[in-house]
Amino acid sequence: MAEKPPSSGADSVKAAGDPEKQPYSSDRHPPYLDPSVMEEDYEGKPTEEELAVLRRVPGSIPIIAYLICAVEFCERASYYGVQPLISNFVNRPLPKGGNGWGAPPVGDQQTAGALGMGTVVANAVTQSFSMLAYALPLLFGWLADAKTGRFKLICWGVGVFGVAHVLMVAAGAKDLLANGTAKAPYFLSVYILSIGAAMFKPNVSPLLLDQVTTTVPKVITLKSGERVIEDPEATTERVMLWFYLMINIGGFMGVATSYSEKYVGWWLAFLIPLILYLPLPLLLWFLHKRVILHPPGGSDLPNVFRVLGVCLRRGGIMRIGRHGFWNLAKPSNIAAAGLSETYKTRWNDEFVDDVRRTFQATGIFCFFPIQYINDNGLGSAASFLSTMLETNGVPNDVIQNFNSLSIIAFSPILNLGLYPVLRRLKIHYGPVARMATGLAMSTLGGVGYTVLNHFAYQQSPCGEYGSSDCTIGTGVAPISIWFMAIPYAIGGISELFVNVPAYGIAYSRAPVNMRGLVSAINLFNTAVAYAIGLACSSVITDPYLTWDFGGPAIAGGVLTVIFYFTFRHIDQEEYVLSKNGNDTDYHLNMEGTKNVVGENQLNKSFNRPAPIADNEEMMISQKQ
Repeated sequence: MAEKPPSSGADSVKAAGDPEKQPYSSDRHPPYLDPSVMEEDYEGKPTEEELAVLRRVPGSIPIIAYLICAVEFCERASYYGVQPLISNFVNRPLPKGGNGWGAPPVGDQQTAGALGMGTVVANAVTQSFSMLAYALPLLFGWLADAKTGRFKLICWGVGVFGVAHVLMVAAGAKDLLANGTAKAPYFLSVYILSIGAAMFKPNVSPLLLDQVTTTVPKVITLKSGERVIEDPEATTERVMLWFYLMINIGGFMGVATSYSEKYVGWWLAFLIPLILYLPLPLLLWFLHKRVILHPPGGSDLPNVFRVLGVCLRRGGIMRIGRHGFWNLAKPSNIAAAGLSETYKTRWNDEFVDDVRRTFQATGIFCFFPIQYINDNGLGSAASFLSTMLETNGVPNDVIQNFNSLSIIAFSPILNLGLYPVLRRLKIHYGPVARMATGLAMSTLGGVGYTVLNHFAYQQSPCGEYGSSDCTIGTGVAPISIWFMAIPYAIGGISELFVNVPAYGIAYSRAPVNMRGLVSAINLFNTAVAYAIGLACSSVITDPYLTWDFGGPAIAGGVLTVIFYFTFRHIDQEEYVLSKNGNDTDYHLNMEGTKNVVGENQLNKSFNRPAPIADNEEMMISQKQ
């Protein structure tokens, strides 16, 4: 039997009837697909006793989610294929005696180059490129929530990506490199690429989690007869681990482009990211009619500020962070205090709880820059350390790929090994505990860099100026560069404990119409880490490198303790998606879609999959 084609958004609205006459109802789709019924009765809802004693398992992950992970791989592969090349292309001139495409002569110690504009310009371009790619998502995440929807902005970002890659390949033309006119197309391509990445990145992880149909805990019976809880937190963790694995497999493509620039030239180094990009338009075309789409319902940001304003007016600034602060903005609390005429509310009590959870998530994200700094080193400090160690023929910039390699190797171990074992033992390893583990591991990585740099200074023939132009003896300390693989690998594994739960936090604790923006706030902390590295550039040099590693390591240890004791209570909360009750009057009295804070006739999702039971009747089941 052929599968019934999904209905369009317009058809969904027509099916709903006149919103002024037909009340909002969760009966239009199964309750386990509808987060608005989290507090209502639904089939399979666990009791308090079942929540305490039953083992938790991840729910089914639809095949379409894996295809979105493939989309992320293509985008990150094309992005990270370009990022490592910026410094050499801008900094170094065309190698003397090279092939004219930017590659040095075979066996020569020269570095691939093109523009020859020096380290200052190269650092400025590299840092500004990365900062734009991680700061602009604040704009595009909001735009997707309020105006365009996630999928449309992803498609626009992919179009911008295509323009950037074509310009970049053109900038690697032999004639343009020879006559020095490659600057214009190259700089245009770099900054267009950063804009495309900023349009894409804050929307792809929320789109992925939109496809996950396990939104409430539900008691099910396995084929073995065991009764378990199908857990939305475990489901989110599983799908986001695969997602993060694809990010880092894509990031590993920088190795291929780095070797291409050195041995072939810029034309191949820029062509590889373009080739990796090409499947993106086809994948998106295939996905368009198959993914669950949430049309833009208008951003909830204005109401967030209104809620915060009411809390501050009623409680004062000194009450921030104290118990009951957010309750002051709940319509029920305002009505009980007889202030309904003074404070006009455009939200319900559940929305205030969502705002509280969003501010908690934002507070969590504020700790992430220290993890990034300890993971990769402050600014270019790790790169400078690598120049002081024995390479024995290994390019010094290759060692950093142990960061991605450790993630690629360890992600399946967590997904298929550690986390299932902990669930079988009924040990709840919550998101805050996982993130605290990651912060602690990144701190250990920072300690590793510190110890290595200390001994490199101690044993270098140039002492504390070993990363400068040292020409005494061998010019390096008798320490193998492979020791740097240890902190790089520890830092990479720490990302799995920090960044993967962060995606779930950003999605689950944001109001429905702010998921793109809150995801962007998570990404913005990477831009903050870049900004800190840029601000400290004057001291990221000899003889201060040991403290450039040691200072963040000390700060990381302190902040890990503060982080855990500040947010550990979140692990005791049941993982739920942000929700708004299905109160009929609430949904029908909205002032246009700009104020909608939940799914209703005005912003109803479409392309929603049929219930699992219906699929099984047609001999189709979702892939586990």
